[in-house]
Amino acid sequence: MVGTMELKGALNGARYMASLSDDREVWLDGERVNVSTDPAFEGMRNELARLYDQQHQNGTEEIMTFVSPESGKRVSCSYLLPRTPDDLVKRRRNTEHWSRETWGQMARIPDFMASVVVGFYDFRDRLASVDPQFGQNVIDYYAYCRDADLAVTHSIVDPQIDRSSTPLVDADLALQVVKETSAGIVVRGAKQLATLAPFAHELLVYLSASYAQRGKRELVSWFAIPLATPGLKVLCREPFSLHRSGHGHPFARRFDEQDALVIFDDVLVPWNRVFLLYDGDVASRGLASINAWSLYASQVRFHQKLLTFVAAATLMAKSIGVDEFRNIRENLGELVMYAEIVRLGLRGMEADARRTDGGLWAPGSDLALSCFAAQIAPRLQEILRGIGASGLIMQPSEADLRQSALRPFLDRYMRGKAVNVVEKSRLFRLAWDLVGDGSAVRQDLYERWHRGDVARNRTNLFLTFDQTSTVERMLDVIRTDPDA
Repeated sequence: MVGTMELKGALNGARYMASLSDDREVWLDGERVNVSTDPAFEGMRNELARLYDQQHQNGTEEIMTFVSPESGKRVSCSYLLPRTPDDLVKRRRNTEHWSRETWGQMARIPDFMASVVVGFYDFRDRLASVDPQFGQNVIDYYAYCRDADLAVTHSIVDPQIDRSSTPLVDADLALQVVKETSAGIVVRGAKQLATLAPFAHELLVYLSASYAQRGKRELVSWFAIPLATPGLKVLCREPFSLHRSGHGHPFARRFDEQDALVIFDDVLVPWNRVFLLYDGDVASRGLASINAWSLYASQVRFHQKLLTFVAAATLMAKSIGVDEFRNIRENLGELVMYAEIVRLGLRGMEADARRTDGGLWAPGSDLALSCFAAQIAPRLQEILRGIGASGLIMQPSEADLRQSALRPFLDRYMRGKAVNVVEKSRLFRLAWDLVGDGSAVRQDLYERWHRGDVARNRTNLFLTFDQTSTVERMLDVIRTDPDA
């Protein structure tokens, strides 16, 4: 075993809540806080507990869990090793459930990083070629995460200190190994954005190999540590969930998964938690392959988010009587088109699935869908803003609706077409969470950047696209003399 969490299989809500009461060092607005009790984290705590409870409920247990052949216990399908096409479909249905329950708003549902852990397991032999212990560490870590049903986060981006410089010039700009001891490696530096960090059990770090390939081998390290590790500090951004009550901000209140800067103040990583050191070539190869399942899960989640936008836009249009306007129907059709493209793309990824060198069944490339998602993310919000217009700004609060001096006027002037003022207000406030407030801005930024730089992804898409046959046929056409 490589950790202290109890190996009881699939989590339930009570066990998850209890697991947050540890010594993790989490900071919010200049204060060290207790994640298990602080009101800023209440909505997300409760939401995760609700979802973990569903792993043990009739109707969802079979979708979300399977019986581990190793332990005989039910464990999360998020940790299912897909050895057949049917296993891949089972994983997708579990991801769909998590994503549907969270309306596509939680990009870091625990299922996402569990998929990365599966990718690490699949890469075990290549890691073992660097050091046999690295391969065994990954096998042990996967089993531990599966049997304890751990929620994992990661942090792989350098802070924006000085983009005109690099860690080749100033080593303090990157997380690095500062020494090796008999107990493990000591790392120092910082990384962002560790989404879900306050609510997770483990932090998984796998860094870019680019610096190592240019002579900075100490900047490449792959490892995992508990969030409660001494010297690890988690600095949270301003929350979106505080001071949100009633029907106002229903998504921001429930799904603020938080983002954080993680600071490594000479953190000791035990040797059995180290998966790779100093090898830039292996790191470069691994970054693509270990994310095959997580990137697929991300597209499953994005599809559910698109369906959320379609439903919100449709209900908004109907509520103010514009759903039969030609331009509005065109906009609604555009949203449906996006949802269908992603749905068909997901099926294409399954159709292109192949067996990996590690023996698992991996979906096809998501690179085109990743570029597409980043490209259309701003358009989703633009369409909803166009339909809702000023109604997104002016809606009565719950307290307004309870005020007897105001209610008759609100019933008259703020109702919709065949919808009362209460339902209309709740609908438009939900839409504001999607397109208007801080949570919506964060969602837009996330969709644009979390899959990587769009320009780089488009370049890689072109460089990896096989058009040999078409180019050869076209060359035959232009090289053939039509008069010969």
